[in-house]
Amino acid sequence: MVVLKKNFQKQFNKLRPKEQARVIACLDDFERDPDLPSLRRHPLKGKYQHIMSISAGGDLRLHYYEEGDRVTFVFVSVGSHAQLYKP
Repeated sequence: MVVLKKNFQKQFNKLRPKEQARVIACLDDFERDPDLPSLRRHPLKGKYQHIMSISAGGDLRLHYYEEGDRVTFVFVSVGSHAQLYKP
């Protein structure tokens, strides 16, 4: 199950239409198979150590964490590398 947090939805709404389409396609792919190589799924480090990242192509990233016994994927943020990893 995929859950989109309020912050994710706000950031999504600020994206350009083409970027929004890439995010939707990425989420569709993720729901079909979270291990698709094209998603470039990987865990983050440091202060983001409990967060996973996937790519929606180019510099666009989606962050999520897993929750619960049935594995719920909670997406918390979306944006460019620079937007998501600013100090």
